[in-house]
Amino acid sequence: MNTDIIIVILGEPNSTFSEILFKYFKSNIFKNGKKKIVLIGSYELLLKQMNKLNYNFQLTKISKITKPIKKLNIIDVKYRFKNAFSEISEHSNKYIDNCFNLGLRLMKMNKALALINGPISKKHFLKKKFPGITEYVAKKTNSKEPVMLIYNQNLSVNPLTTHIPIKNVSKFIKKKKIINNVNKINNFYKIKLGKKPNIAVLGLNPHCETIDPVSEEKKEIIPAIKYLLKKKINVKGPYAADTFFLEKNIKKFDVVIGMYHDQVLTPVKTLFKFDAINITIGLPFVKITPDHGPNFDMIGKNKSDPSSVFYAFDFLNKMR
Repeated sequence: MNTDIIIVILGEPNSTFSEILFKYFKSNIFKNGKKKIVLIGSYELLLKQMNKLNYNFQLTKISKITKPIKKLNIIDVKYRFKNAFSEISEHSNKYIDNCFNLGLRLMKMNKALALINGPISKKHFLKKKFPGITEYVAKKTNSKEPVMLIYNQNLSVNPLTTHIPIKNVSKFIKKKKIINNVNKINNFYKIKLGKKPNIAVLGLNPHCETIDPVSEEKKEIIPAIKYLLKKKINVKGPYAADTFFLEKNIKKFDVVIGMYHDQVLTPVKTLFKFDAINITIGLPFVKITPDHGPNFDMIGKNKSDPSSVFYAFDFLNKMR
């Protein structure tokens, strides 16, 4: 594995991701950093976007990753376009897929420390074939049961279920899945971050109670926690979600396992805004998605918050 290089898949052409990257490349943090970056995407499109947004960087076009390489490089993926930011189409979807195929192939060859992917439109690109980009990449890498970790050094969260309708959540609350997620997160913290995390598990029902004869807490969540405690993992719960995110509670934990997406993402984004990153655990390599979407309303305005991209590169600069 080449620990000096980070691969960045540019993702959806019609998004604010290039603008956010430009803000990072302009910073002294990038200029003074030791990591080298290889972008995967259209060279001509990036130049066009750079010009439109009034940025200017030295970007070296390369055909493959060999030593030595410059600080900022791009492997060109052909893409026909009319404007710097264009409408989403089948053509742009194919381009994104080609970028991922190349980036994942390079990661399989151990060409870089980690992969960062830009945002995509789940509605247009995934077309209901996958709940999210986590599952899309897992399929392409033959990875089973990947785990989404929204990471901040003060508190990270994991939604047990990701992008599924709320009416279906209870069907996926299973002891096995809770154990899988906690084990993978615990191992990630120990191996990559050098610490044994304290992990909290939330309940599904309000106050962890229900009028039903058997609750998900009693049937799936509590048995999972008991099993994990026997394995000497620092895990506690289930906790009622409505009061858990008070300061006196969260300061005791490194990670919170929630039962559904908004149960944990809403509070963590309220606490940290864009100072967080989406890490996919359970792949053959570390994959990070900055914690923002394509942000169509802000395209071309040069006003997007770059915090999550800064956080992503900062995390990788410190990672083992």
